[in-house]
Parts: sequence; structure tokens; C-alpha cells
Amino acid sequence: MKSTALVSSLLLAQCLALSSGTASAANKAPRRTRQGDYLNRLLRRSPLSEPSVAGAAMEETVVSTTKTDRRAASAVSREQGGGPRGEAACRGSEFAQYAGYVMVDAAAGRALFYYLPEAIGNGNSSSKPLLLWLNGGPGCSSLGYGAMEELGPFRVMSDGKTLYRNPYSWNHVANVLFLESPTGVGYSYSNTTADYSRFGDNKTAEDAYLFLANWMDRFPEYKRREFYIAGESYAGHYVPQLAHQILRRSSPSINLKGIMVSLHTVVHQPQRHHGKILLHTYLQNVSFFSDHLWRNWTDYDSTVLPIIRDLMENNIRVWVYSGDIDGNVPVTSTRYSLKQLQLPVAEKWKNFYTQKWRPWFSSTKGTGEVGGYVVQYKGDLSFVTVRGAGHEVPSYQPERALVLVQHFLAGKTLPDCKNCGQDY
Repeated sequence: MKSTALVSSLLLAQCLALSSGTASAANKAPRRTRQGDYLNRLLRRSPLSEPSVAGAAMEETVVSTTKTDRRAASAVSREQGGGPRGEAACRGSEFAQYAGYVMVDAAAGRALFYYLPEAIGNGNSSSKPLLLWLNGGPGCSSLGYGAMEELGPFRVMSDGKTLYRNPYSWNHVANVLFLESPTGVGYSYSNTTADYSRFGDNKTAEDAYLFLANWMDRFPEYKRREFYIAGESYAGHYVPQLAHQILRRSSPSINLKGIMVSLHTVVHQPQRHHGKILLHTYLQNVSFFSDHLWRNWTDYDSTVLPIIRDLMENNIRVWVYSGDIDGNVPVTSTRYSLKQLQLPVAEKWKNFYTQKWRPWFSSTKGTGEVGGYVVQYKGDLSFVTVRGAGHEVPSYQPERALVLVQHFLAGKTLPDCKNCGQDY
């Protein structure tokens, strides 16, 4: 069984990130600049100091240290089989953070690990939506990749030991729930050995749904809150399949409004990702790609397009995004997939814009900055490209990714440049 000390260590590391990261960097000799250091330079021109479209959501950020301790309130659910005593909380920064396990099969001893950084700002966690993030693979960790390398509140410096704040973290606009899924990914585990050879799309969706239902019993304030699911790569399967489970089960607690994915729709087998990430000090040499899981993946849909269509028919907002230099899930492949849906361009779109495709802008200052291209189809499906982004869009283009998710959650069209040079 996983040690509960792990959860406390992870949260403690992140609580100390602001104070220790700056001090340790100042006391070290100069070293060769690497990717983490380049990313850190985003702080110099972040929306926190230079407001932009994305920055509007950040201008009222304040420190919140008065949040009621929910661990006592959730003790009953843990005693009733909610999961091992692995929940930890951290409130020493601008937002509360929680991490722990939720049991999805008590008989098998199968539990999934989550990390929740709530929305930044006093009172924002109660007013912002809940966004579930899933990485793909199959076998990629949503903690190691999504939270620590892409859209979470912290990034890892190139020394592998020091954390620093990500100025474009998505908890500026939502409460973000990172889930290690399925069993065997990251810190999620089972006490039944056979579970590690039963991997597939259906089981992943079923366990993710059970996780959500049980997690909301532990966090009842999120019941009936606006809920969205987002992910990348093979999560182009996970996300719509989980959304489909939610629709089928008609849970009154889960108020699903929309999904946002890089559409990994037409495949013959799961795609392998060779990268591994080790965060040596804080995350104790845990690999964030499960090669064993990928090799034993036997159940997968050849396409999720019928599910996408069903979601649209049930008024679920669908945004499909793609980095325009992504070689794994390229724009061309996604366009061919969406073409199979045979969707007409939305009437309001045709009446307003003369082109099927039109640029969207991540900044409307001066002459504007193109963030990518977008088209909206009938049935509330939008396809968005992100300029200069590869497979992990929030890692390549964090500011543009934040503008993207901000407008997705608000249900607003991405900015054009008709107001360039003016306040948007």
C-alpha cells in the first residue's frame, strides 16, 4: 500500500515552493540555462505584472488563509471506505491544495490518486467551476505531466529539485482536479495483482466515474457545480468516454457542461510515449509513464466520434484543440477526423465571419498577437489550433493555453482583433 507520508510530502513541497525556490536559486552558482529556466522567465512578462486577456482573471488575486478545514468534515467518508488516510491539505499560499486517494473498488483494494489546487483568490474556489484534467498515454501521469509540466500551479526547475510558480496555471480560472488514471499510473494502485493486467478504455471510464462519485462525497461543495473535463493525447479517449459514463448514469451530483480535448479519435492501437520524467527530491524517483500499462492495454475503441456526436446531442459543449506543430496528434489528422462528423459551420459564425477559419488572438494590444485559428460548427463544437504549440499545449504555449481554457469555460468565442489597440 502506498505510504500516506507521500501525500503530505508532496503538499509540503509545494507549500514551500515560493519561499525555498527563490532562496535556493539565489545561493547557487550559475549553470547552463535549460528549459525549466526559460519557462521561469515567463514570470517577467506574466499576466500578474502585465495584464492581458488571460490576465483579467488574475488581477484580483489575494492571499487566502482562512478556508475552513474540510478534513474533519470528510473524516466520516474516509471511515466509511472513502480510501486510505492519505488526504493532506495546504493553505499557506494564495489557494488551498488537497491530495489523497479515493477508493473505487474496496474488495480489490483499488484506489486512485488525485491532486486538487483550488482556484486562486479569496472566495474564488466557491465561485469557479471544477475542471478535471486527464493525461493520456495510455500510462501518462496527470500529476507528473499535467500538474508539474503543463497547467498546474508549480513548475520544476532544471535541477529537478526546485519548484517555482507557474504564472499561467489554470487554477486562475477554475478549481483543477488532476487524476492519476487508470490504476497503475503514477500513485494510483491496487492491492489485487490481476488488476494490473486488466487495462482498457471501458475499465478506465468506469473507475474514473466511481472516483468522481466518491470524491464528491468527500468534497460535497462541488456537487452540482459546473463541471468540465479536459485532457490531451490518448485522453481524447478518456475524456469523452468518461463524459458518456456521466450521461448514462445521470448522476444529479455531476453537472457536466463541456469537454475540451486534443482529439485522438481514429486509432488502431494506443500510442506509445517514450518520455519519462523524474522529480528526484519531491516526488521520490517515481516514473510518470507506465510502460507495463501500455503493453497490456487490450480494450480500446477504434473511434470516439459516435460518443462526440452523442455528447453534442445532449447539449454538452465540445472544444477540440490542437497544437499546430504537434507531430503526435497533428492538425491535419484532427481535421480529417472531424470531417467524418459532416457538421456544417454554425450559421451565426457564417453570418459574422466571411472565412470558415479565422485567427484568434491571445493578445489584443497594439496590432494583436495571433494565438491560432478557430472554426465553430453547428451543435456547439469548436476546433481550435494553438500557434507554436506541440503535443503538450500548455507547456509549449502557456499563455495561449490559458486564454483558450478561459474562453472555453465561459462559453465565449475566442477573441478576434476587431478591438485591437483597445481594452478587450
